[in-house]
Amino acid sequence: MVNLTYAAQLLPLLLLSPTSTKSSANKNSVVLANGFSATHLNLRPSFLPRGGSLDTKKSVLSSSNSAVEADIGPALEVISQNNWDLLSDRGKAALSRLILYDMSNGNDGQKHVYGDWPEAGVEDEEKRMLAEQIADLDGSYPGGLPAYLSKAKTLLKESADGTNPFEEFEASVPEGESLSFEEPNANPHTGMTFTEAEQAGLTGIGDTVFVLVAGGLGERLGYSGIKLSLETNLCTNKCYLEVYAKYIQAMQRMAHLKTGKDHIRIPLVIMTSGGTDPLTRQLLKDNNNFGFDEGQVIIVKQDKVCALKDGNAGLSMKSKWEIETKPHGHGDVHHLLYREGLVDKWYNEGKKHVIFLQDTNALVINSVLPTLGVSIAKGFHMNSICIPRLAGEAAGAIARLEHKTDPEKSLVINVEYNQLDPLLSSQGDCKGDVADPSTGYSPYPGNANNIVIEMGAYARTLNGEDQGVVIEFVNPKYKDETRTEFKKPTRLECMMQDIPKLFQKEMGSEANIGFTMFDRWFTFSPAKNSLEAGVEDVGKGGTAPGTMSSAESDKYIQNQRKLKFAGVDINVTEEKDLVPIAGIPVTPGPRVILCPGFAITQKEVVEKIEGGKVTDRSTLVLEGEGLKVKNLDLDGALVIRTGHDCDVTVDGLVVRNKGYDLSEVPEGSDVPEEVAIRGYTMNKNEAMEIIITEPGKYHIGADGEVKRLE
Repeated sequence: MVNLTYAAQLLPLLLLSPTSTKSSANKNSVVLANGFSATHLNLRPSFLPRGGSLDTKKSVLSSSNSAVEADIGPALEVISQNNWDLLSDRGKAALSRLILYDMSNGNDGQKHVYGDWPEAGVEDEEKRMLAEQIADLDGSYPGGLPAYLSKAKTLLKESADGTNPFEEFEASVPEGESLSFEEPNANPHTGMTFTEAEQAGLTGIGDTVFVLVAGGLGERLGYSGIKLSLETNLCTNKCYLEVYAKYIQAMQRMAHLKTGKDHIRIPLVIMTSGGTDPLTRQLLKDNNNFGFDEGQVIIVKQDKVCALKDGNAGLSMKSKWEIETKPHGHGDVHHLLYREGLVDKWYNEGKKHVIFLQDTNALVINSVLPTLGVSIAKGFHMNSICIPRLAGEAAGAIARLEHKTDPEKSLVINVEYNQLDPLLSSQGDCKGDVADPSTGYSPYPGNANNIVIEMGAYARTLNGEDQGVVIEFVNPKYKDETRTEFKKPTRLECMMQDIPKLFQKEMGSEANIGFTMFDRWFTFSPAKNSLEAGVEDVGKGGTAPGTMSSAESDKYIQNQRKLKFAGVDINVTEEKDLVPIAGIPVTPGPRVILCPGFAITQKEVVEKIEGGKVTDRSTLVLEGEGLKVKNLDLDGALVIRTGHDCDVTVDGLVVRNKGYDLSEVPEGSDVPEEVAIRGYTMNKNEAMEIIITEPGKYHIGADGEVKRLE
């Protein structure tokens, strides 16, 4: 029998139902629910790392072991004493919790995991390994496996019922700002021009922290390595992580100049997963941390969660002795920062904002400074970087959800595209997710999933009841309309952008959440799809294939527009000008890379570039904080790199050479993955390269001769 004293202590905990919301009725419904917290469960104050407690003397997990060991009756009803004796203390504790969870719910939902074990002496090591895995999974989720499974059962039932998560809300367009790099006039809401927003951001950039969410491998791109190691372009061959690193270091340098405080360091946190962690660490090691100081880069690793095989939240088994696991989602980042004590540390150090970036959208880094400037000017606690969104586009939108009866429950949050149309179809004119006739875009801004959060509000929210555990959802793929069996195992998932639910819970109407919208060409071109998927999308009329080749092309186009804005005679590639290479429309040129060490703000671009002309077949790479380029006449390839404390003026330089061009890879060719995902290689036929590293003042004239002036 179950020991009644022990069961009575745990039953209230195990029978707790998570506060939940409901999903729109469709075959593959997404259902949301609030997370459990340590307060709810009264067992774990936070996530515990894989392998158990950080401190066995102080942890709740270790203190609960003795209670479990004192009463093993429930477990011994299904596991023999001899088998039980094979297991470690932590394995026994976690397995006891799982068995008691089943018994307290009056079912055998997980008996396939722990029942029918062969007698001791047969597959003993496998039994130990399974118990240790159960302990790992139990210890890495707030409240352990009982909380995870209880929550999953509720969400899966609501998914099967097709209930609506927004039944008590009405959507409206939230307050936000819109800035355009090419618009010289002030925004009517903020009274700020683009460059004024950038300069306002510069006043606060030294008090920021960057967090890079990088838990995914490049499998969807057709690449087996980590996405951060992918080359952003073939002109410089710099990977995503290096590009982000150099931008942060350029911002740090500008903070030094702005404040006169050379000791300022901007930390970078990288969230990894089991698959990306060793490769990320190796990438940093192989490249001397890309210029960061020792200790300036912090890595936090997220854990996987159990896969679920059916609507009763049965654990999916990879084999008889191994539970299948799946990624939990980038929403883990908030709790990981809380668990590691980083947010309180930063707050106490006087840091003011946290900036969250995704791993393969190199364009968005340009939006950080003006978004930070808007956050400072408007006092936003959270500010999402957004883009104009096409109606019906498969991208989330930022919306204000007005609660029909309780204004304190209203909030500004991301609404996924498959939920937005049903929501809008149930209110107002009931037209659904349609375009605004005056703009051609949805009135709801598209979410680029890059966020600026004010540190004080963030610390207050993470120190609240849920400790950064954001709302979770399930998205099972059902075999048929009965909605009882899955095509493949599912799991609970969470998203970084759902943190506003916790802001609303902890701060109520005090939470000030908004967005800042930029042109798509300036901010958004992620690399997320394989070449084959991109070609298929283009074949269906899509204009944003999301491949490595389209991301690279859009980077060149972005810099074309910056040079045009600065007064250079240069053609900017429009959609009609794109040429297909390996089935993906890309710019025919010019290919322009303005490295972060050259310019990261509009003001720098305008001050460092004056006049000149660049032909369509040209390639231009500029790097160096003290570099100025005037009246350049370029027909070919030119690369200029200058070091720190090098004051270099290029005036009237004329370049004529064979330059660079692209060669499409023949179909079926045996080429490395990094080539195959683009479908082309770059032929660097001929270029003028000017490299200056020795500090001093230099002048370069029409003939390209470098003259030292002092």
